[in-house]
Amino acid sequence: MISASRGALAALSVVAALAIPAAANAHRQWMLPSATVLSGNDPWVTVDAAVSNDLFYFDHVPMRLDGIEVIAPDGSKGQIKNGATGKYRSTFDVQLDKPGTYKIVNAGGGLMAFYKQGGENKRWRGSADQLATAIPKDAADVRLVENDRRAEIFVTRGAPTKEALKITGKGLELEPVTHPNDLVASEPATFKLLLDGKPAADVEVEVIRGDGRYRADKSEQKLKTDATGAFTVKWPEAGMYWLEASARGGAGSVPGSQRNAGYVTTLEVLPD
Repeated sequence: MISASRGALAALSVVAALAIPAAANAHRQWMLPSATVLSGNDPWVTVDAAVSNDLFYFDHVPMRLDGIEVIAPDGSKGQIKNGATGKYRSTFDVQLDKPGTYKIVNAGGGLMAFYKQGGENKRWRGSADQLATAIPKDAADVRLVENDRRAEIFVTRGAPTKEALKITGKGLELEPVTHPNDLVASEPATFKLLLDGKPAADVEVEVIRGDGRYRADKSEQKLKTDATGAFTVKWPEAGMYWLEASARGGAGSVPGSQRNAGYVTTLEVLPD
């Protein structure tokens, strides 16, 4: 018999929040860099990472750092430094020791099962190879959800480059048409979403200007990808923007499971 403790249920609720659209849940995950375009011989960027109700405001839980990956401009793996996790946020530094564009990623996933046993609602989270022994034989109304999530940001030292922007072909990913570190308020930007390396058509995209806690106008945009997975964003003003997309309802790799794939990024739009 599988029974979740209160602590486990709290962790599961956070995982579920990261896997569903922001419109349906107030908790949003994000990474916020101190800058996205830097120069000089030894630039560094500091990143805040959290899950919160208000964007870029620490009020819920920190993002864990064990899944953070740094991809350097030449495609090699970098590293985070000075990582720390507090009550409401995590923070870390990245040294930009090579010229060009870096991608900082927090990607992960897992399998969740929802079922009834003895009239009680139960849930479990783990890997596919644990499933056979994890669900009780007398479980009823079993529903499986396979979650893939990806949060990433982009920072550039000097001139923008493209090597680090290459997709992995797994989950929901952003393929820039407009370079993510070459955004200005007067120019629309075009991106593509790919699901497992293929165009993700008819995917809903939400774009929100940050610091909405202090503004009546949230500057929210609801967009949708076309048949090629492309969409275009018009920036109302300069600032930090949070972009979220979600592809839900497809079949997962585990028989009988539903696939949910989510993507989140933070983009800096500079003044004209």
